[in-house]
Amino acid sequence: MDNVVLTVRKRPSREMLEEMGYPPDEPLLGLYWGASLPEHSFFSPPPAYPDTIYIFQAPLEEMCETIEELEREIEITVVHEVAHFLGIDEKRLEELGYG
Repeated sequence: MDNVVLTVRKRPSREMLEEMGYPPDEPLLGLYWGASLPEHSFFSPPPAYPDTIYIFQAPLEEMCETIEELEREIEITVVHEVAHFLGIDEKRLEELGYG
């Protein structure tokens, strides 16, 4: 995954929630911000900023009761967001058990 940053933030910003169409009270666990791999072109100029996978710590911690649950939810969230980078949509992720 060239030119992709994985970062952890406490919570998504209000701007992120608005951009994604998420209500402020609905937990957002992760977010892929950028163009998916199929959208990238050899002929396109390189982006000014790297694509970013955000993992949101507080919502993940709030939904999990044990460290094991937290580890599993982090894994699911990272795989989910990497799948978006690869161009896999929500419907297919649900079919694969990552919805």
